[in-house]
Amino acid sequence: MTTTTDPGPDVAAERATDVDSAAAAPLEVDKGGHIRIGTASWTDPTMTAAGVFYPGSAANAEDRLQYYASTFPLVEVDATYYALPSASTAELWVERTPPDFTFDIKAHALMTGQGTETKRLPKTIRTALPEPVAEKSRIYAKDLPPDLLDAVWEAFRDGLEPLREAGQLGSILLQYPRWFFPSSENRATIEGAVERLDGLACAVEFRNGSWLNEKNAERTLRFLTDNGIAFVMVDEPQGFKSSVPPVTAVTSDLAIVRFHGRNAETWEAKGITPAERFRYLYTRDELEEWAPRIREVASNAKDTHVLMNNCYANYGTTNAREMAAILAGELSS
Repeated sequence: MTTTTDPGPDVAAERATDVDSAAAAPLEVDKGGHIRIGTASWTDPTMTAAGVFYPGSAANAEDRLQYYASTFPLVEVDATYYALPSASTAELWVERTPPDFTFDIKAHALMTGQGTETKRLPKTIRTALPEPVAEKSRIYAKDLPPDLLDAVWEAFRDGLEPLREAGQLGSILLQYPRWFFPSSENRATIEGAVERLDGLACAVEFRNGSWLNEKNAERTLRFLTDNGIAFVMVDEPQGFKSSVPPVTAVTSDLAIVRFHGRNAETWEAKGITPAERFRYLYTRDELEEWAPRIREVASNAKDTHVLMNNCYANYGTTNAREMAAILAGELSS
């Protein structure tokens, strides 16, 4: 059954036909900044399927990234949440993209208090695990001796060094889980993460709405501002403990807005892929709602990143192009 917000790739492709080049370059802001628009994946299987987004000539990983980078100036890398990045892969990303193309990188799960599959850790770290920990299929940062936890952070930084050297590393997205609630201890945890990532732009996305409730919002935003950390603004389903309200605020030179779709039925569903969780095609009216807010945000930041995380098939790419056209004043509902 198709709906307005899940009409299928053919409808999404049709909507994209008149805006296919709208997001190819950063949008200039009157005060001198830029708005970059992209998606939170370029490799999801629903996106790489034949005839969905990539042309038939983009038959391998190299071709797909080159095509994506000719269409958008920004992408978010989600794979680094599951496996630590490697410098050799980052070097390929640099080779396959223009010098001004930007990569936002999601922090590894162990860096934000979440679990990871032991088998996906680099061999040098995996073989050094104490015996009780090594036997676990899934581990958390608290399971690691301090020296191995240090090694995780060092490996993350080392793996991204080619991007940093090339000037193509945007932000490090620290996405904290729903059980990470406002407290002095957790604010110190964020400060510790930023200290470990010294010299890199850091952004924080919360998945617990209490950070932005009436009691805590002012303190949360002041904390991020005082530490020069970008607050990640979100559009997502409401009514869950993991729901964060669509607050707009600029807390650093970089502003980030992430669109997760509004599919309440799948938001906290278990056992489904990210593409299914965020399977939602925004209507143009819904995108129009955000346009003045993004313009206002961009007028108070040096750079603004707008990322579509509704990466089912071509939903995210279509909405990214539409948002760029709307912000440029070339498309209306």
